[in-house]
Amino acid sequence: MATTESGSRLLHEVRETAHDLRSAGLISKRRLDEYNVLCRADDSQLPALDIRQLRLQAQMSQAVFAAVLNVSVSSVQKWESGEKKPSGASLKLLNLVKRKGVEVLLY
Repeated sequence: MATTESGSRLLHEVRETAHDLRSAGLISKRRLDEYNVLCRADDSQLPALDIRQLRLQAQMSQAVFAAVLNVSVSSVQKWESGEKKPSGASLKLLNLVKRKGVEVLLY
């Protein structure tokens, strides 16, 4: 679910307010971390070429990449060809791989 421009602004304001509350000692670090996770707009759609690039950077075949993401090889093929777009947990995992590298899913 991609955020709109106004939604992104709102999420930014919520995160900024949470940081201010933490600085003032009004919320715990754990609560701040919860706000950060909930407000993270990391589920942005990835173009087909980016998905392929993530896989190639990880030096994985489509079959291995699919296994790591717990999806079918067919799904990876369709994402990379642009025939389908990842959604839900798959999209979140791909964005995590984009940010942190595929290693976070391997250990």
